Amino acid sequence: MFKRSFRSRDASASQREAVSTTMDSQHRVDKSTRLARKGHVRGPQKVSRLQRSLKGEETSRMPSAQAKPSSDKPIAPSPIITLVVGQEARLFAAHEAVLCHATFFEKVLRSNCADAENRRISLPGEEPEIFSAILEYLYKGDYYPRLLHNKPRNSWELEDSLPRRATAQTSPTVHESRNFGGGRAGQPPPTPPAAEATVYLPSLGQHLLRDTVIYCAAERYGLEELKRLALRKQGLQSGIDVGTVLRSAQYCYGNTPDSDSRLRAHYLALIIRCRKTFKRSGTMQAEMEKSGSDVYGEGSRKLFFDLFVAMCNHLDDVIDASNARTPRTI
Repeated sequence: MFKRSFRSRDASASQREAVSTTMDSQHRVDKSTRLARKGHVRGPQKVSRLQRSLKGEETSRMPSAQAKPSSDKPIAPSPIITLVVGQEARLFAAHEAVLCHATFFEKVLRSNCADAENRRISLPGEEPEIFSAILEYLYKGDYYPRLLHNKPRNSWELEDSLPRRATAQTSPTVHESRNFGGGRAGQPPPTPPAAEATVYLPSLGQHLLRDTVIYCAAERYGLEELKRLALRKQGLQSGIDVGTVLRSAQYCYGNTPDSDSRLRAHYLALIIRCRKTFKRSGTMQAEMEKSGSDVYGEGSRKLFFDLFVAMCNHLDDVIDASNARTPRTI
């Protein structure tokens, strides 16, 4: 009886082993079949992936340990250019790609005018403070004080345009901002200008309006957008004394071509609009008697003749408007 039970167990065990062996063989067959099937699909993918890796497309997707070097060379960073500015040889550094946004520097760097070995450009006639503003504009698109839009008032203002300590004035001051986009008509004149409204030029020994000097520098370097920005900022300045206005106007005439009349027209309109202030100024009389001075550059003597013509045209406009309302001859 026990022998039969053992034999039945051995038979069932042998049957289970046979079944398991059969299943294992089928599993191995199925697995090999699946692998074979996958191999047919994976082959073209490997080929296409290899082709993309040769082109440098798969490098970013692969792990760092498996990444293959791309055939393309990495883009080199823009070289640094050293600029020697002013009589004191102040050193500035800027990227070549940034400098090339200015037409002047693009021509210099593409020609043999620059020191190719040391990557150096000399600007002995430039003022360091002005050139610093130029670089700030090239990198940031603006220069201090920045131009800000006051949404509640729908007007443009200068950064940090808070009440500031007034500087000592030796002649009457001119308030112009409300006519050039800095405020609204009917509002009281803004506060006197801060120290950054003017800049001292050692080469002239005079204080001039900083935005005018930047405008003229932008003309030299071929930065049209900077010229428009400087012109708008100058229109926001106020509390400028007559002497500074006249000196800056002569500097403008001496450092801009006759074909560029935007800043010149700004000064002519300002003097005509504030003619009562200029008429009382001894500085205006002295400058007109000297008929300008070549210290501000060639062409500065043209200011007063243009001013005379502009005043005549302004008077003609007033007469025409008066005759239109009341026909008569003045």
